[in-house]
Amino acid sequence: MAMRTFGMVSVLAVVAAATAVVASGGSSGGGRVLAPEEAARDGWASRTVWACDRRKAVVVEGVRPDEKLPPAKAQQVADVLTDLMRYCNEEITARIGVNQRITVEANGRVYENYVPGGNLPILKASFGEPTKKEEQIWKAELDKLVKEGDRLFHSDEIGTNGVACAMCHPNASNTHPETYPKFQTQLKKVALLRDMVNWCILNPLEGKELAYEDPKMIALEAYILSQRAGVPLQAGKH
Repeated sequence: MAMRTFGMVSVLAVVAAATAVVASGGSSGGGRVLAPEEAARDGWASRTVWACDRRKAVVVEGVRPDEKLPPAKAQQVADVLTDLMRYCNEEITARIGVNQRITVEANGRVYENYVPGGNLPILKASFGEPTKKEEQIWKAELDKLVKEGDRLFHSDEIGTNGVACAMCHPNASNTHPETYPKFQTQLKKVALLRDMVNWCILNPLEGKELAYEDPKMIALEAYILSQRAGVPLQAGKH
């Protein structure tokens, strides 16, 4: 895999621009990057697709920013993004040229003719296992959320009649969150765990329904799920 030092404009800058072309006959990098209006005039454009971590991106040449990718091209982009996720802590941009060649920019350097599955010369420590400190931070944040959910589950504040979730479900022991989603006769539809949490808030507790993204809902779900840690998922089981 060929490597060269990165030129005047980084691929990340191209990503930020969302539309870019290279003046040197469509080659992937090294030439003058055209402004969006120049790209549109010359018929060159690119579309950027991001990975879920927003640290990996694939720039697809020859596709307008508002154009839907054909199925085969969309799968190629997904394959490249999945491949780059091996380097979990890195910011990496891949460019799929109109000639199908893939160029990757990482740590300020550009690697041409990249083949998914190949190795990039990135230090292993930068994408290895989480550090002890990271694990401690993650656990502390989860524990804090579960603790708040525990408090809410045993409190009457999310209802209006003095009844608390734990009065019917001690320690969430009989909520079986591992069986969701499943059809619930009370709702007459397939329900998620949060749907049943809201059903209980509205009915036995006579409270106000929580939005899916409400911090209280998230905390309640975290607590309920934590009580069944290690139990195999059995979606649909009654």
